[in-house]
Amino acid sequence: MDTTNKLPLDMVYHWEKAKANSVYMTQPIGGGKTVDYTWGRAVDEARRMASYLKSLNLPEKSRIGLISKNCAHWIMTDWAIWMAGHISVPLYPTLNADTVNYILNHAECEVVFVGKLDDWDMMKPGVPESVRCISFPLSPPNDFETWDDIVAKYPPLEENVQRDANELATIVYTSGSTGKPKGVMLSFYNMAYAAEGGMEVLGVGSEERMLSYLPLAHVFERTFVELASLYAGFHLYFAESLDTFVQDLQRAQPTLFLSVPRLWVKFQHGVLQKLPKKKLDRLMKIPVVNKLIKKKILKGLGLDKVKLAGSGSAPLASDVLDWYRNLGLELLEGYGMSENFAYSHMSKPGRSRTGYVGESAPGVKTRISPEGEIQIKSPATMMGYYKDEEKTREAFTEDGFLKTGDKGEIDEMGRLKITGRIKEIFKTSKGKYIAPAPIENRLMSHDAIEMVCVSGANQTQPHALVMLGEEARPKMADEAFRNEIEESFKKLIADVNKTVDPHEQLAFITVVSDEWSIENSFLTPTMKLKRNVVEDAYQEKVDKWYAQRQPVIWQ
Repeated sequence: MDTTNKLPLDMVYHWEKAKANSVYMTQPIGGGKTVDYTWGRAVDEARRMASYLKSLNLPEKSRIGLISKNCAHWIMTDWAIWMAGHISVPLYPTLNADTVNYILNHAECEVVFVGKLDDWDMMKPGVPESVRCISFPLSPPNDFETWDDIVAKYPPLEENVQRDANELATIVYTSGSTGKPKGVMLSFYNMAYAAEGGMEVLGVGSEERMLSYLPLAHVFERTFVELASLYAGFHLYFAESLDTFVQDLQRAQPTLFLSVPRLWVKFQHGVLQKLPKKKLDRLMKIPVVNKLIKKKILKGLGLDKVKLAGSGSAPLASDVLDWYRNLGLELLEGYGMSENFAYSHMSKPGRSRTGYVGESAPGVKTRISPEGEIQIKSPATMMGYYKDEEKTREAFTEDGFLKTGDKGEIDEMGRLKITGRIKEIFKTSKGKYIAPAPIENRLMSHDAIEMVCVSGANQTQPHALVMLGEEARPKMADEAFRNEIEESFKKLIADVNKTVDPHEQLAFITVVSDEWSIENSFLTPTMKLKRNVVEDAYQEKVDKWYAQRQPVIWQ
């Protein structure tokens, strides 16, 4: 891949001059109102904040924390930290106090920026008293120094600070589906390479529009939203809240839209709630109505202007992919991880294959080990784990390939299929090994299911824990509804069991009454299932469920 060798700050300075008066970011401020930030204003405020940070005389390359939901100030802060010669440490806005405390202490953060948050009171006890806090305009009430006061008081940093390509730019803490979060060290070159490579594959230009709503603390959003907008120079919009999400989408009218499987499934369930699948399928077969229906559905979702839609973070069920493609939205899956700045594999328009996450991105070497593990090498791969040489050594092969921990296979066109996590594979009492992900994907074809966890270590056969969608959950006490679901789940088990090996056949489905969420720690901040937490929550009941010998069990 030909790189321009432009690092993130080079791009900041470029757009500061080239598009000074063009709007870069649109920020909702409540009550249906928004504030536009031109490139000129955004860089000016970042320069002023950088002046302030330099005035603190912090040790060189200090770690500076950033706790906020996505907003314009998140991105300006990232730039300011870099301009001041420091390292940004983003934290998810949904972490509990213990995890906040662990990360801020582990990274030895001197300063923390506090922004838009739903539950600051829960997080606040995790911030050490010695840490200086600065608040964004949309932050919860506090007595910290404010962004607006600081940028009004300090002059903009005049010089165009240059950072070395191989310098540490940011420490991204993994979302921790198991154990303590690890601090992934990424250089300016890692970031630049991933951003340029991603744009090359996706053909992104300066006229795009994107809505930023997945956490910027995660590399998926950081690479394909923050860095992509910085390298391409396109317009970024932010979401105000979950309640205003549809209005936010309709305001942005994105041409590029990225999401995660859980949200793609939620969007689909929302449509099918208003227009049941059988009726929709019937209407789609009528040529005159077909185009109108597709257009109406996409417009209702705020996705009618989308020319490129992507899904990442976890596999998406093939039925869901096909459903969107039938609407005319070619939903492209990608694959990456914190350790390679989400830059690994991407499906290409016109070359995608259902169930596959695409081809190696430019500059990425991929191989499958004898054990079936996907191993990757690229210039976007991390420098290592912060303060953990042992785990860094464990993460790489002797010849420098990153061990992903995922199992996979590659087709004749070089497209990669993820077949499961090596660590998720469990052994039944019969001594047979089972990868839960492929079975879970088959179960997710059912419209009523929002999330599923296949388990069964040391049992004779696996079983599935199922969480119904938010439209279906309130009806769980209704006997007629339960009977209907029970019959369809019996059929689902029979259908799935026909497609898997005998040792993989499900003994039963349990419909859980709990809602699995980030707040109750069943999900990571990126909405991935914390398998160990889910399994532990129901462990005491499992033997009793097996003893019932029923295909469908209600918790």
